[in-house]
Formats: sequence, structure tokens, C-alpha cells
Amino acid sequence: MLRKLFHVEPIAHEGHGFETGDTVTPVEPETLLDAFSQAVVRVVQRVAPAVVGLHVVRSLGMPQRVAEVPGAGSGFLIAPDGYVLTNSHVVHRARRIVVSLADGTELPAQLVGEDPATDLAVVRVQASGLPVAELGDSDRLQVGQLVIAIGNPLGLQASVVTGVVSALGRSLRGPDGRLIENVIQTDAPLNPGNSGGPLVDTRGTVIGVNTAIVAGAQGLSFAVPANTAQWVVGQLLREGRVRRAWLGVVGELRSVPGRYVPERGEPRAAGVAVLQVVEGSPAARAGLRAGDIIVSLHGVPLRSPTDLQRLLSRAPVGSTVTLGVVRQGKLLTLQAELAAEPATSR
Repeated sequence: MLRKLFHVEPIAHEGHGFETGDTVTPVEPETLLDAFSQAVVRVVQRVAPAVVGLHVVRSLGMPQRVAEVPGAGSGFLIAPDGYVLTNSHVVHRARRIVVSLADGTELPAQLVGEDPATDLAVVRVQASGLPVAELGDSDRLQVGQLVIAIGNPLGLQASVVTGVVSALGRSLRGPDGRLIENVIQTDAPLNPGNSGGPLVDTRGTVIGVNTAIVAGAQGLSFAVPANTAQWVVGQLLREGRVRRAWLGVVGELRSVPGRYVPERGEPRAAGVAVLQVVEGSPAARAGLRAGDIIVSLHGVPLRSPTDLQRLLSRAPVGSTVTLGVVRQGKLLTLQAELAAEPATSR
């Protein structure tokens, strides 16, 4: 399966051009194609043995009439003792998970943990001495760089496609509605079943986890960056979930006079109107009330609830944040000590 998207948020990215006076040495086209082909072959030989297929079964319907719905996706081994990285939406609420190794062996798998906010999950099979794919540094990627995607589209095992990095720093919404930031956009032609498979550079290191395409479009594919995956995997292996900082409010976008947000220098600004404060939450302990409007966090103006969510996601659990709050026409400053987001049964 591969999530289909209809909206993404573009973030500008500056490219690099040729400087005046640069010279280009002519190279025979056949030489370039041969070099590219050899690079792809080397990557496939190195990474493909670690790429797996996932077959899942979900139970849908009422207790009296339960239907078993099959699903499929891709993943790749990240540890020789059977840990597999894939997408959350591939294994979410699966009653049964079976992993198909590159040699055709099928093994039952257990869910270690998942993070719908980044659409990542880790499952494990009981095996040892398995080949692994190495997670690289996605911060070193450049627009135009060649990439290779390996997966199991439509059940076709170990299919290989190539493309380039079309853009960096994209944002898209995960299955739980949160924004996934710094997403990699490529033109690699992915299909249902590629979800969870590795996006690899020409050195054979994984720089992303393929997660979504834009429905009805061509050459618009997206991958969660490897650096995000490394952080999430560490959390899932330790705790089975990702601990994020939590404030404990329900809010909506609200316009406020610009004088409350002088940093913007505009006659009108925006804030997050608090509709509800969760009892016992950091927001409640800080003195936030329903009707308050949060206009800044640590002096950074808020333009939407998404801005508040983004800034909170970067704050460590247990840290103290400074909130700029408009209450009954007055600008207040409140301090809130962030707690870990409560676990939910998604």
C-alpha cells in the first residue's frame, strides 16, 4: 500500500548553479550511462537482500460479522536480529503480520512500536544473522541527486526504480494529522506496495523511507528522511512509542490586533484561541483558560495551531516554555512546564 496525498506544503529551496567560467569536459553518453548503470547495480546488490515484503491482515466490521482485509507493503531490515523499519500505515491495527525475506522465507512478525505522526513503525521477526540496510545522513542530500527506490509494488518483490531528489524540506500530514517536516520529494515512479521501502543514494545508504504519492499525478513521491527515522526508531525500540512534549489545549486559529504581536509589525496578526484546557495538563498548571489566545511561544509569533504544534514538537519533555497570551484585551506571559504526550490507543 502507498498513501495517496492531495495537498503538500511547499518550502522554498535554493539550488546551486554553475559559476561563470566553469568548464564542462565532454563525456561520451555511453560512458555516463554505463557508470550510472553500474552504480545502480552495486546499490541493488548491497541493499536488496535487506528489503522485505510485509503482508498484513486486519479485522473490520462488527463482532458478529468480522471481515478479514489483507494488505501489503515494503520494509527493510535495520538490525541483523530481525528488526524491520516500515510505514505505520502499513501495519496499523494489523491482526497478523508476515514478513517475506529476500530469499523467499516467510516469518511471522510482531509490532515493536509505531509512530503515526511520522508514519513510521518497527516490527520484528525471530531470526538472526540477517542482512541489513544502513541508515545514512539525509541532511547531506541535494536537489538533483540520483536516488534509487527498492520495494514490492503490487506484490512484485524487489522491484527497483530510479529518480532524482526533486525538492527538500517539504511538509505533509501524517496519518494522525500532524505535519511531517523536512520530507524528501522525488520523481521516482512509486506504486501501491512501495510504502515502507528504502530510498537509497548511489553509495547504498538509506536516506529516506518511501511513504506517499500524490494521487493522479506522475513523478510526485515523498519519503520520510533517514535522520527522522533514526530518531523515531530509537524511541520505538526503547519505549514502543515516541514521547513528545504536550501542552494540553484544544484550539483554533483566531485573528488578533497586531499590537499584541509587535514582532510581526502588521496591523493584524494571528493566534491560537484556546477552546479547551485538559484538566491536570501543563496548560492547566500554567494557568491557561478557555478563551485565552496564545500568540507566541518563546517569543516566536504563531500563525496557526500548526505552528504551535511544530514548536512544541521540538521542545524536550520537561522543559519550560514561555507563552504570550491575550486575555480580555491584555497581553500576559505564562510559563508552562511541558509533559510527555499521553499514550493513546490509535
